[in-house]
Order: sequence, then structure tokens, then C-alpha cells
Amino acid sequence: MKKLIRITTVPISLGGLLEGQSKFMSQYFEVIGISSGGHGLERVGKQEKIRVIPVEMTRKITPFKDLKALWQLYRILKKEKPFIVHSHTPKAGTLGMLAARFAGVPHRLHTIAGLPLIEATGAKRWLLNWVERITYSCATRIYPNSAGLRNIAIENNFAKPIKLKVLGKGSSNGIDTNHFNPDSISEEQKKKLREELNLTEEDFVFVYVGRLVKDKGVNELIEAFNKFNFNKKRVKLLLVGPFEDDLDPLLPGTVEAIKTTENILYLGWQDDVRLHFAIGDCFVFPSYREGFPNVVMQAGAMGLFSIVTDINGCNEIIEDGINGKIVPPKNPEALKSAMRLCLESGDDLKKQKRVYRKIIRERYERTFVWNEILKEYKSLES
Repeated sequence: MKKLIRITTVPISLGGLLEGQSKFMSQYFEVIGISSGGHGLERVGKQEKIRVIPVEMTRKITPFKDLKALWQLYRILKKEKPFIVHSHTPKAGTLGMLAARFAGVPHRLHTIAGLPLIEATGAKRWLLNWVERITYSCATRIYPNSAGLRNIAIENNFAKPIKLKVLGKGSSNGIDTNHFNPDSISEEQKKKLREELNLTEEDFVFVYVGRLVKDKGVNELIEAFNKFNFNKKRVKLLLVGPFEDDLDPLLPGTVEAIKTTENILYLGWQDDVRLHFAIGDCFVFPSYREGFPNVVMQAGAMGLFSIVTDINGCNEIIEDGINGKIVPPKNPEALKSAMRLCLESGDDLKKQKRVYRKIIRERYERTFVWNEILKEYKSLES
């Protein structure tokens, strides 16, 4: 079998964002996973049934550590002689594509699943643009996981259009709609969680799932919720996800509001978010930038109407007025209006849960996405 090496910066991307994909590809290639080491990478190896090799990479700009990682990757690729190197995530993309080019790997593929530079300015933006161009110039093919990302890459002259291709209808890994299925959650489970969170059947529950950071629009979400929620005891907001104070902290006032507002329930990191979707009435995700957000697909597969911002990925999964509402980013007033509209339409949203789920199943089922990627790999052999 020809060798396929997948590279991500951290193991959670290799085993979480790309869950199941390496195992599927192992039927057709000898797959090797490279990411930062530790128990997380070992777990991914066992989960995906692939050989894994640790190379320490950071998500920040760390020149000396990056050069060390680049040298390690080069040596590994020269030894393994893969047919394909496929990188995901920004740092792994830059280091992986550079190392693969230096090592003479014939097929160097990189998936764009988000561009942190979109929110950067000044010297940082210039640096990130420069790094992005290096990554794309070293790759033989680039796969934006949304049409919006492809347009951004073209507008910024990161690569020629002929080098860029969106596979299928977008997404890096699709979604397992058998797993994200409202029928997989029993009424007893929902009742138990509602009791634990002190929620009544009359409560209207907004759900946010993701990192609690500025770029996800959490400052605007809390502002919007508190503006329209005053004295409305039957409206609740569940926040599912961790704070990330070292990379992208929230405003102090937002953190204080999360801690002190009675109707905001902070639940932190959860291993399985299906139950939280299952007790929700509407998903809200006011992010500034995304690639092709899994969480929006997950919410839809669980039968939730979604409020999202008008950014790439989100505005491709959601059709305004059909399976969600699209609002401008960084606009708490528009977000508040959309949340109020959903609150007033609560009964109608419940009736359409099967419709929201059907849209996701038809467009983003995981096996469909895997086979589209496999077709691309197979085309390289000919």
C-alpha cells in the first residue's frame, strides 16, 4: 500500500475534528498520523488503528520550536517516503507543507479549515498573510472546506484559483448523523438533565457550544441575551465549552455576567454535547470567523434551528429562514432581534425539527465526505 501521512498541530484535531477518517482511509493506504505527542496522540493511534509519530508543534508563533519541528518533520518524511502528505490546521500546514516539499513528497495536500488571520491587523496580519502564502506555494493542492474560504484565499492572492477546490458540499469530515440523532437521547435522560439544571418544561432554552472566546462572538451573545432577557424567567442560555483566557479572552464584564446572571448556565467542557442539544430549543453561534463549523452541523442533525453569523461556513450550512437565521457578525442588536424572533416562534421551531435534521443528513453525512476525499486521493494515482 502507498503511504498517506496526515499532520495536525495537536492530537485533538487528528482524532476529534477528523474522527474516523484515518481509520476509513486505512482500507486504501498505509496511514500514519503526526501530531504533538503525549497520551492524546497515543489514544488517537488506538482509536484510528494507525501508526502515530509525535512531533511537538505549538499553536502560537514560536520560531525556535517551529524550526525544530520542521527539521523533525523533514527527517520523518525522508525516511517514510509517503505518496501523499495531507495537513490540517494552520501551524501543521505551514510546517508540514514546507517539510514535504523539501523531502520531495510528490503530493502535498493542505485543507483550510479556518483562517485566524481574518481578525488580525497590522504587522500580525502581514506576517500571517506571508505564512499562508508560503503554505499554499509548497502545497500541490489546496482544499478550502467551504466556498467562502476559497473566495478569501483568492481575494488575498494566497493561491491561484486552479489550485483551490472545495470537495463535496464543504466540511473537512462531515458529521455522523447516526451519532448526532435526537432519537439517541431518551426522555429520561432529558428529564434528568433538566432537573439537574433546574429547567422547567416551560423554559425556552438557547444553547451555545464552543470555546468561550472573543472570536466566537460570546461577548455579543451575552450582551444580546441580557438586553432582551430582563425579568423573563422562562428564557435560559446554556454555555457549553471552556474558557481560553491565554489565547482569546472575553471582556471582564462578560465573564462577570456569565458568573452572576441567573438565567445563564455555564456548563464548561462536556465530552458529549448531544444531551445539551436535545434539551435546547434553539442553537446560537455568533462567531466572527470559521472554516466549516462542525457544531452547526451537529446542532442541525439534532433537530435545532440555528442563529448564526453571516460568515463563510455558517452561511453555507444555514439557509436563512429555512433551517436558521443569519445575522451580521459583531452585532448584538441583530442577535437580540433574532433570539426574540425564535422565542416568539418556539412552537413552530419544534414542529420543524425533522426538516432541520434532514437538510444536514442529505448534505453532510460523514461517509459522503470521506468518499469525496478518497476520490481525490485516488485521482492522484492515475
